[in-house]
Amino acid sequence: MTKKWIPLDQLPVGSFGKVKELALEGNIRRRMLDLGLVYDTTVESLRKSPAGDPTAYEIRGTVIALRSQEASKILVESMYKEDFNE
Repeated sequence: MTKKWIPLDQLPVGSFGKVKELALEGNIRRRMLDLGLVYDTTVESLRKSPAGDPTAYEIRGTVIALRSQEASKILVESMYKEDFNE
């Protein structure tokens, strides 16, 4: 079965994904890498704000809110919790 990469902002709340690619440049790319969004890092979509943007994600034990504009450029492989070991 082939798994499809999706933008992080399309990951449903309560779902998990593994970071596969950052389509960002410059300072924003460095910021995302510093926050722990490196290849194969597991990310959980926790909740959306009442207005729908930003969305809270758990990354390496820390909750981080990202706007859709940034999250749309982070590609993840959607997965189930059983698919990874942390």
